[in-house]
Amino acid sequence: MLNFSRFKIGLILISLLIFFYIFIGNFNFTNKYKIFLDKKVNLGLDLQGGSYLLLEIDINPLLIKKTQEKYNDIKKIFDEKKFDYKNLTFSNNKIQFELKNLSQKDDAINLINRAGRENIFLNNNLENLKKDFVYKIDKNLIILQFSDDYIKNLKKDTINQSIEIVRKRVDQLGTKEPSIQQKGDNRIIVELPGLSDPSNFKNILGKTAQLNFKFLKSSSVDKDNIGFEKIKNKADGSFIEVEKKLIVSGENLIDAQPGFERDTNQSIVSFKFDSIGAKKFANATKDNVGRPLAIILDNEILSSPVIREPILTGSGQISGGFTVEEANQLAVLLRAGALPAPMKIIEERTVGADLGEDSIRYGLISFIAGFLLAFIYMIYAYKLLGFFANISLLLNVVILISILTLFGSTLTLPGIAGIILTVGMAIDTNVIIFERAKEELKIEKSNIIAFDLAYKKSLLTIIDSNLTTFIAGVILFYLGSGPVKGFAVTLCVGLATSFFTAFTVNRLMVGKYIKNNKDKLISF
Repeated sequence: MLNFSRFKIGLILISLLIFFYIFIGNFNFTNKYKIFLDKKVNLGLDLQGGSYLLLEIDINPLLIKKTQEKYNDIKKIFDEKKFDYKNLTFSNNKIQFELKNLSQKDDAINLINRAGRENIFLNNNLENLKKDFVYKIDKNLIILQFSDDYIKNLKKDTINQSIEIVRKRVDQLGTKEPSIQQKGDNRIIVELPGLSDPSNFKNILGKTAQLNFKFLKSSSVDKDNIGFEKIKNKADGSFIEVEKKLIVSGENLIDAQPGFERDTNQSIVSFKFDSIGAKKFANATKDNVGRPLAIILDNEILSSPVIREPILTGSGQISGGFTVEEANQLAVLLRAGALPAPMKIIEERTVGADLGEDSIRYGLISFIAGFLLAFIYMIYAYKLLGFFANISLLLNVVILISILTLFGSTLTLPGIAGIILTVGMAIDTNVIIFERAKEELKIEKSNIIAFDLAYKKSLLTIIDSNLTTFIAGVILFYLGSGPVKGFAVTLCVGLATSFFTAFTVNRLMVGKYIKNNKDKLISF
């Protein structure tokens, strides 16, 4: 195992040069030189300070909304077909109504299937859990509700969609290297390194930003309130009746920008619809010239301009007495999209930059102190061979940092602990090899044969030792979160790099030394 071809030696040297090139790019003094990669190891919240927010999603309003949509579909088709029923109501996750005659059951089933399009009454069981909607019949009373599977999938989709929206909002505000990840079934962790005051983010993150366009109730309509709802007017706090029918929503927006109204110089937000939204908007405004259109954000009317002429361009503007900052925030929210369900901040922590600097300083002190002690011990115990081992330890750290840089990993305080632990594992690897060499030198007279056997016989032991630790690191990565994942990443990568340096770089140096001193007595 001590023989290296020229090709292998060249490959090792080229690899080390590439890793050095990536490693040096992490230092600030290289910024003025454009020859280095513009990539650095990201420092975590505990190392550079910043803000930590724990968000919780409330799924219940979305579930009520979905139930209401089903209720409206069923009511509409019952009324259209003049179906004879009574007491149709909905609450939370349930819709129920009474049949005036039990013989109407089949008719009701057919109509609901037609309204829901999902054949909820495919068979006549009392419960059909494979469907989105399940039902129960109790004499003349029919109860419908969403299945557990549907609710589970709805939660999963909602959390995934919310994470993407939060990510877009954070990106819109230009935060560098944020960490956004799911925690549990309905929570999201947002870490914002370097941000000491998260008040602006809190205002942005907590808003649902549901934008809807609906016509105000016309005075010519009779007093029947079916099909209308009262919504609070932001300007004076009064409640205004608007049609429940949605003209177009923020889902069709493709752009929103803050600006100023020419005549009044008030802050406004200009928006633009996609082709589908533009078509809906054009059709609605063409048939309703002269009617006021309510612009509703999060169930509050911002403004209600009168349609003077059909709006065919698919663009418009929102005014509502905004300040410049409010207009900017609203534009950010609209560009990022609306949250599918309300979200609130349940935990907030701020790590000061000074604390982060202290963490870095203490982490470096621990690393340097531990490394120096290991360096001294290896020299004391194994003389020149110990010096070779120390060189491979240094290269191990260089390669480890380079790989973290390439993958854009975030280095946290537990991550530094993982690096220190890796250095300890690398020392163990060299100690096992050198102790095995000592044993072989007692038997073999040839230094080359003794060290060759030492590397061969210690290989399986080292693989077994590193493999078990590596598996533990992989489990930590998949089951852990945040800093625990950072520790697992540095530990796993460090084990691979320590194995590489021990059996390539260190073995190459030891092999060259042994071959040049094959007749000398090797002492430890």
